[in-house]
Amino acid sequence: MCGRFAFFSPREAVVAAFGADISFQFDPRYNIAPSQNVSLLRLDESGELRVDNYRWGLVPFWAKDPAIGNRMINARAETVAEKPSYRQSFSRRRCLVLASGFYEWHKDEAGKTPFFISRQDDQPFGMAGLWDEWTKGAREGDPLRTCTVITTPANEFMQRMHHRMPVLMSGTSALSWLVPEALTDELLHMLLGPQEVELQAWLVGKSVNNPINDNAHLIERA
Repeated sequence: MCGRFAFFSPREAVVAAFGADISFQFDPRYNIAPSQNVSLLRLDESGELRVDNYRWGLVPFWAKDPAIGNRMINARAETVAEKPSYRQSFSRRRCLVLASGFYEWHKDEAGKTPFFISRQDDQPFGMAGLWDEWTKGAREGDPLRTCTVITTPANEFMQRMHHRMPVLMSGTSALSWLVPEALTDELLHMLLGPQEVELQAWLVGKSVNNPINDNAHLIERA
C-alpha cells in the first residue's frame, strides 16, 4: 500500500520529469498523510494540464458520508476498473499524484521499521491516481475534491519491504494515463505491467510515524 509520502522537488524538476510547462506553487512536504491535501496533475475540461490540491482519500460522488474517504486512500490496480467506488473515476477522472518519494514500513520481529523510497536519479514522479468531486452537503459552488493512489503488486526491489507498491509514472509517456480517450486495456497495462523504475531505499527514523512531524530531517538516513 501507500500510506505516506513526500513531495519537495523544485518546480523545474517536475517540469523536466513530465516534459510539460506546468505553473504551480507549493510548500515542500516531507510527511504527507491521508486526509491531507496533495498536489496532483490532471487534465482540465479544455485539455490543459494543471496542478490542483485535492484531499487524499477518495469520496465518490454518490457517497452519503464523506467519512468513506478515510478507507479509500488506495485503490487496487487489479479491480479499479470494476469496483463501484472507482470505476467511474477510472473511466473519466484519472490523475498523477506528485511525489519525490514515499515511505514503507518493513515488519519484522523488532516491529515496524520505516524506509524512504525514491528514484535512483532522485527525480520526482507521479503516482497513478483517481479523483472525484463530492457535492452532497458541501457548500454551493465548493465541492469536496478528493483522490486516491493506485497500488499494484510490488516489483522485486519493493518485495523486501511490502507486497504492494504505488504505480509510479514519469516522462511524457506518463501523460498518456491522463488522456480521456485511452482504452481500458491500455490503462490496465500501465497499472499491471512491470514496474521497471530503478529505486533506492534507506532506513529513516521513527519520527515519520507521527504525521504532525513534517520536515526535511524525516528523510535523513537513520
